[in-house]
Amino acid sequence: MPAVISVSKLCKSYASGFQALKDIDLDINKGEIFALLGPNGAGKTTLISIICGLVMPTSGRVTAAGYDIVTQYRQARSHIGLVPQELTTDAFESVWDTVSFSRGLFGKPPNPAHIEKVLRSLSLWDKKDNKLMTLSGGMKRRVLIAKALSHEPDILFLDEPTAGVDVELRKDMWELVRSLRSMGVTIILTTHYIEEAEEMADRVGFIRNGRIILVEEKHRLMHQLGQKQLTLQLAQPLAQVPAALHAYELRLSDDGQELVYTYDSSRQDHDIATLLNQLQQAGIRFSDLHTRQSSLEDIFVSLVKDAA
Repeated sequence: MPAVISVSKLCKSYASGFQALKDIDLDINKGEIFALLGPNGAGKTTLISIICGLVMPTSGRVTAAGYDIVTQYRQARSHIGLVPQELTTDAFESVWDTVSFSRGLFGKPPNPAHIEKVLRSLSLWDKKDNKLMTLSGGMKRRVLIAKALSHEPDILFLDEPTAGVDVELRKDMWELVRSLRSMGVTIILTTHYIEEAEEMADRVGFIRNGRIILVEEKHRLMHQLGQKQLTLQLAQPLAQVPAALHAYELRLSDDGQELVYTYDSSRQDHDIATLLNQLQQAGIRFSDLHTRQSSLEDIFVSLVKDAA
């Protein structure tokens, strides 16, 4: 699959000496949903700002849709829509006017049919004549997305798109993002809601201290790095794990009522049936059991801890 965004040896340093980005190499494929995850201050917004032409890089090269973001800024930027974190809107403008104006900024001729389509897709059509100052925070965020889509970009950046919105609106936006991807739009999002990336992303990139520490397909990442936990609810509490079971590194809960076995689901050297048989031989009975697969959040926390 061809890369629609290519970042090579990208660095960004400020006059203070702070190095926000360090030798970033990253390719984002056409038509995918790519989630960029990292703690606060990791460099997510700086990276997005450089790709979108809002911040100049110190060194390195970035292309978007085949255009150099520095030397061919206008051509590159015409392919990009950006939804920033901040709810910056012109308070006294109407929804229709502010979205139409954004289209004109990119030199696009008026196209009321496209503006109507965008507003309807974002459930903003009945608000088209409302002043922005009268809208809720969630509606203002939808307006930002409408502005970013006004010039028909094929690359869309969403920087914390659902920050501060309720769960129902967040799920509505997930559906919108999927529909945009189905139309061929490449989506790049940063988010603090790890379940957002787990729900939507095709690939995930982790950034820490200005460096990309891992880029992988989401499902492959969760298969390779994910772990499973088998939790046994004991019929009778245990004082300690029998020595014969130490090889399994079982964890006993403080009240002695649960045994937890953590194992790598991709490896072949774990045998649940053998463990259960040995528990029976040791006279340990259980009343219930359940398994749990590691989530993307678990993997994220583990990676950030390892990179610290």
